[in-house]
Amino acid sequence: MPVPLAPYPTPPAPYTPPAANGAQSQLVCSGCRNLLLYPVGATSVCCAVCNAVTAVPPPGTEMAQLVCGGCHTLLMYIRGATSVQCSCCHTVNLALEANQVAHVNCGNCKMLLMYQYGARSVKCAVCNFVTSVGGSASAAEQKFNS
Repeated sequence: MPVPLAPYPTPPAPYTPPAANGAQSQLVCSGCRNLLLYPVGATSVCCAVCNAVTAVPPPGTEMAQLVCGGCHTLLMYIRGATSVQCSCCHTVNLALEANQVAHVNCGNCKMLLMYQYGARSVKCAVCNFVTSVGGSASAAEQKFNS
């Protein structure tokens, strides 16, 4: 006599990745500093690793990232900030936009050199002379491009 088989359970719904239209955003966990993905419209995110709840910035706030110069932790901050203090090592990092560059003439051959704003010196690729550009450089020597 045949044995009746129990019906198979309904398989779980397959995972559907979020739409490619920007349905998710990311931020850094306020507890463990892991990168968190969250759906657009969320007001806070609970980290699956440390259970810390991180507030989501208001919609329309542009965020930027930098690596801390003290402990090499990835920091996330509101774009436009001039400095960012690391919550791990408390180092204050300069927050520069990618296009914030300055120009100075080489102290030896007078070649016009371009460097990232905030640098203390720049080495000339032509004559290898190192020109100091720290805060002491005059405004006439530097031009800032935005």
